[in-house]
Amino acid sequence: MRRKIFKSCFFASVLLLLGCSALTELRLDVADTMFGREPANAASELKDIAVSQKVKKNWSYQLGKTGDYNYTPALEAGFIFAANAKGDIVKLDIEKGQQSWLVNVGETISGGVGAGGGLVLVGTNRGNVLAYDVDGKLVWKSQLSSEILSAPRYFDGKVIARSGDNHIYGLDAADGTRKWVYERKVPALSLRGSSGVVVDGGAVYAGFSGGKMAAIRADNGKLLWETTVAIPKGVTEIERIADITSLPVVAGPVVYAVAYQGRVAAVDRVNGKVLWNREISSYSGMSYADEKLYISHALGSIYSLDYATGRTFWRQGDLLNRRLTAPTLINDRVVVGDLEGYVHFLDINDGNFSSRIKVDSEAVMSTIPGEKPTEVIVATRDGGLYSLSVVDDEVISSPSVETPTDSTATAVDEEFAQENTSEKIRSEEAVSDNADDEPRSILFKKDSILLPDDEVDTGAGIRLPKSQ
Repeated sequence: MRRKIFKSCFFASVLLLLGCSALTELRLDVADTMFGREPANAASELKDIAVSQKVKKNWSYQLGKTGDYNYTPALEAGFIFAANAKGDIVKLDIEKGQQSWLVNVGETISGGVGAGGGLVLVGTNRGNVLAYDVDGKLVWKSQLSSEILSAPRYFDGKVIARSGDNHIYGLDAADGTRKWVYERKVPALSLRGSSGVVVDGGAVYAGFSGGKMAAIRADNGKLLWETTVAIPKGVTEIERIADITSLPVVAGPVVYAVAYQGRVAAVDRVNGKVLWNREISSYSGMSYADEKLYISHALGSIYSLDYATGRTFWRQGDLLNRRLTAPTLINDRVVVGDLEGYVHFLDINDGNFSSRIKVDSEAVMSTIPGEKPTEVIVATRDGGLYSLSVVDDEVISSPSVETPTDSTATAVDEEFAQENTSEKIRSEEAVSDNADDEPRSILFKKDSILLPDDEVDTGAGIRLPKSQ
């Protein structure tokens, strides 16, 4: 009897360990599917476009392989700072791409580069945040609880860093000492993304697993509010993944967030109240400009939405399964990169393609605006850095081949069918002040932060107009 009980316990323990192992492998499989080198479904073939503007390559620089990490370069005071998986940080002159210095941190850089306050900041897979001055000299090093998967941020004498176990730290920018920490549990199954934090007006905004977004005080780490951007749905754990894997976007008194297998939502920065939401899925993120949101859908479409209601202005659906980067906005163009090293330029008004250029054989990892209004900086997974410019004075024309005159009228495909199952715009918390068409007014009396406490007077609030 004892032997039978022992065997039963032994096999139960083995099954439990196998179950944990299987769950870990499943989590990694999900992460590889979303962020790995190979797409889950075949990428669509690129159609010929009518090139209406020339794009030129200003310079290129080869830094080195990025491995399994996602890096975004940082632009500060006329210089580009970038990193690779070998632990190198490089400083480049943005005008010509010339190297000013290169240092090796002695560890694998896993969290990208942040710059500000005279510091160049990186995070490593050992959980260290390292701060260098603008001459490449190490200023301090601070140990956190786990690997750093996003770029540390500088704000008002502090460095805000997020570790892979969902801890957010406030560090003294002078010496790296820990001032506060905000802790949050990691669910059993979530996407291994490189979502970081956005710091604006004294508040830290961060998205989490399960479709949650939180606002935290940058000075002491106290929670201001937490809200639900997306509600997990489905039967299986994979179907119920609704993680915010991209950066929130701050626009005046509103912060926007989007979740994978979830929604995009507009949230009041004062109290965390959802102003509107709708069913759009994204893991790479979005951008904001001139009262419009631009979102890269998880399946490959690019959306232009009204900032006040979420209504669609246009949709470009000819990049199905091409694993697009978050949109970057330059010179009336929406710029996205894809998995084959192409950079696509879209007209900001109607979503039609205006230009396209192939910069690398590997996937485009990220794009950021350059120092000039016409410039975009592109980083690829192969370690390439490229400066591209739209040439306004060299407008050219070529015959259109298989290019739709209206980007919203593209053929019904797999992605369009999936998206339209939940196309209805939801207004759970409708804006009550939409009775007139007055311009949007921001009437806050102080410039610091939109805090829901007695320390800051929030004034008369905001007014969002009706969509035109």
